Amino acid sequence: MTSTQPATVFITGASSGFGAATARRFAAADVRVIAAARRVDRLDDLAKELGPSALTVALDVRDRDAVFAAVALLPPEFAAVDVLVNNAGLALGLGPAQEADLDEWDQMIDTNCKGLTYCTRAILPGMVARGRGHVINLGSVAGSYPYPGGNVYGGSKAFVHQFSLDLRSDLHGTGVRVTSVEPGMADTEFSTVRFGGDKEQADAVYAGMQPLTADDIAEAIYWAAAQPPHVNVNRIELMATAQSFAPFQVTRES
Repeated sequence: MTSTQPATVFITGASSGFGAATARRFAAADVRVIAAARRVDRLDDLAKELGPSALTVALDVRDRDAVFAAVALLPPEFAAVDVLVNNAGLALGLGPAQEADLDEWDQMIDTNCKGLTYCTRAILPGMVARGRGHVINLGSVAGSYPYPGGNVYGGSKAFVHQFSLDLRSDLHGTGVRVTSVEPGMADTEFSTVRFGGDKEQADAVYAGMQPLTADDIAEAIYWAAAQPPHVNVNRIELMATAQSFAPFQVTRES
């Protein structure tokens, strides 16, 4: 980190995937890590791996009161959060909108949109008061490019993209930076969760190609955070080399 002061990073969804990889990347740079997630057993394993510079917080970002309480109760040595990585998020289902499960839609909106805003609102005032800080939001290429079955997941990630832009405008002159990191296909638990735990179906998504890895995304996040204070990386969009753009769909009369 370029700052002369010890840095602290708060990472949501830190029990696996991008979140866990990001925690490891910052810890390797001697940055204090607050790893927040719902799965306490996995957080415990991560804490043992990272050592005393890591603090784990059992947290469901959908619970607004719990988010604000967790931030308010941070120990003094972890309380000045320099970097917030809003990583917690998920996709559920891949069916068309007219067949969607509304409970799955609610869960995606509550996690990907509302949970992200709760964490941002809880931590942002401290950053503004200190005149420094960085909010890094995990979006997706699905927020820019539609695909069949993307519906609410893509909509939620479009929200992340636009919210990041509007945060930048609100924070003008405060010294607080904002970055949206928007990955394409990455081989984590993402597809396993999306398909209700069906590992075979999830593995088929990445068959025959080299997807991005969690470490690839962690490196992008760290790079954005490690830029000099006068540099704001607005947006990082990254895809596997094997993934690109498809033609528009066209319905043709027979």
